[in-house]
Amino acid sequence: MAEVLEEQTAESAEPQLERSTYEIIRNRLQAHADELRGRMAKLNDVRRDVFGSIETKLIETARITTEHNCVPRDMVPVGDRFVFGYNVHIGLKSETAVEDVFAIQRFAEQAFHPEGLELLEQDNLLHDFKQLYKYYKTTEFAKFQVIDPHVYVVFKVGKSNRDIKAFKFLRDGDKLTYLDNRSDHEVVYPSQHEFEWTRTHRDLHRAGEHPHISIEDRVFVETVGGDLTVKVEDNTASGTGIYAEPVEDSDQTLDDAEIF
Repeated sequence: MAEVLEEQTAESAEPQLERSTYEIIRNRLQAHADELRGRMAKLNDVRRDVFGSIETKLIETARITTEHNCVPRDMVPVGDRFVFGYNVHIGLKSETAVEDVFAIQRFAEQAFHPEGLELLEQDNLLHDFKQLYKYYKTTEFAKFQVIDPHVYVVFKVGKSNRDIKAFKFLRDGDKLTYLDNRSDHEVVYPSQHEFEWTRTHRDLHRAGEHPHISIEDRVFVETVGGDLTVKVEDNTASGTGIYAEPVEDSDQTLDDAEIF
């Protein structure tokens, strides 16, 4: 009888121990989380005092209703109206119409109100739109891109994200004027840096057992021997630097690399 009681006690103690361990770990994590939130709040207060702050918060949400089920992609404001772009797949239709891709909604009284497509009903636009979906069977609306005062409507027409066609509009207040469909080259991403990259050239090459390229005579880069190496000494007798990582082609030379 005593042995049975001991076994039952041991069995009941094991889950209790597991629960206790879990609670200890949970409480420790909770304490660390509270401390981290407190530190972030203090840091945010200091940042607000130094740089100032405008509080942002969600005031309200609104739904946009379209005639067909769609995959929403993007929207662009034109005055107090918004042009919404999306994609629908309707197997029974032989042609894609403008209303199958775009919807116009006026924003008033904290809500969207559907309007007609008069803003887009321009003869040259309707013609180019019809031709686009006729000759590029995989055409899909991709996005709007605003480069003031112009708005570009970008369509993906191939497998690659670079296979695009762009319709160019002039945005003037609450009006859109269609200009052309030959502006693909103008759709570019904004510069990621506030400086221009300068490409290295042959005059910057330093020959030797471990040749490298001199950048302002301060940093030296080489891509031979199976790795890319960054050095801080103009020493071609050694291939050792402060940083190295492997390259795809171990047989490449300096002339095979493009360094900016």
